[in-house]
Amino acid sequence: MSQDLISRVTLFATLPKDEAGYLARTLRPREFPDTALLFREGTTGDVFYILLEGQVEVIKALGTDAERLLGIREAGSFLGEMSLFSRDGCHTASVRARTPLRVLEMTRADLDGLLNRQPMLAYEMVRVLSRRLDESENITIHDLLEKNRQLAQAYDELKAAQAQLVEKERLEAELDVARTIQRSILPRARPRLPGFDLGMLIEPMRSVGGDFCDFIPLGGDRLGIAVGDVSGHGVPAAIFMALAYSLLRAEAGRAGSPGEALRNVNRHLLGMNDSGMFVTVLYGILNCATREFGYARAGHELPLLLDARREAVELEYGHGQMLGLFPEPVLDEQSVILAPGHLLLMYTDGVDEAMDRDRQLFGLERLRSVLHACGGISAQDTCKAVYDAVRAHCGVAPPHDDVLLVAVQVE
Repeated sequence: MSQDLISRVTLFATLPKDEAGYLARTLRPREFPDTALLFREGTTGDVFYILLEGQVEVIKALGTDAERLLGIREAGSFLGEMSLFSRDGCHTASVRARTPLRVLEMTRADLDGLLNRQPMLAYEMVRVLSRRLDESENITIHDLLEKNRQLAQAYDELKAAQAQLVEKERLEAELDVARTIQRSILPRARPRLPGFDLGMLIEPMRSVGGDFCDFIPLGGDRLGIAVGDVSGHGVPAAIFMALAYSLLRAEAGRAGSPGEALRNVNRHLLGMNDSGMFVTVLYGILNCATREFGYARAGHELPLLLDARREAVELEYGHGQMLGLFPEPVLDEQSVILAPGHLLLMYTDGVDEAMDRDRQLFGLERLRSVLHACGGISAQDTCKAVYDAVRAHCGVAPPHDDVLLVAVQVE
């Protein structure tokens, strides 16, 4: 080892030439590959190294969740000296090579002899150790500040998450109340009519929905039957549905015909509809004595009529416009006589437009096929069979719309 190389080490820069030459002759040179572990925290040792070439990492709590980098030492540094000064001889941190290293190894005896010969060297060592202590304290303070920042951020995020959870629970509670209110508005039971069997099924895609139906006693042998579908979903659709439902029930009792009732409802909606929402409605009056069903259709699906053999009976299709958008909507007004064994099915587009995961529609043909197979069962069971077929078609795909079915079966 050359004397000049010893003199370039900061710790030994002030040594006399003869002392530097002595160290060059007596200190043992060593080499370490990168990633080599020179010292492990907590182990004892009686040597320290003077780094001639390369870089090392000084690491606290190596290999644990609390691992922390205390610093990087360059050539000219000395390493592992704290084990020589501590009473138990333990290393206070781990030292790992970042690059291949060249070092000089100094034993406890070598250090004691050097300090006896050159006592002023102790001041230089103390100065270096003091600087390292300052650096370590600064790193610790920085880490504590960062930990505090992270804790404060986590606390803020926890408070925000808790607020969102409270808000979510509040909204869910309000939706439960809204669902209860909506359910109380809609018919709770099917009317019992001599000579007729009625079925009804309502399944909103969310807690509340925009589909509705109603059975309105009109006196004598007449019963008003309404099926409606509001644009959109969720709470806005439910509110607009309640409005349309209430208006139709009020107008049905005083209108002379289904068409007149729907036109009056439309007039009211135009005066209180700033949201641009609309509703499709099929409203008809069933005369139980004559079995005539006269209806008006405002943009709603045409009802399906099947005979006693569950074969489709074609109904005349006329143009009809939804309510809430046009001052004078065009309505499809028709009348049909229901013969014994006939089944009349009214529904919303959540039935025929239900899609599977490949976006294939349930469609009218599947609906007619299901109805054809429903001979001999009640109107309510028919509604349930249709709904089960729709859900089977959708499979794992979530429903994209509310489902509503009303069946009128002539006994």
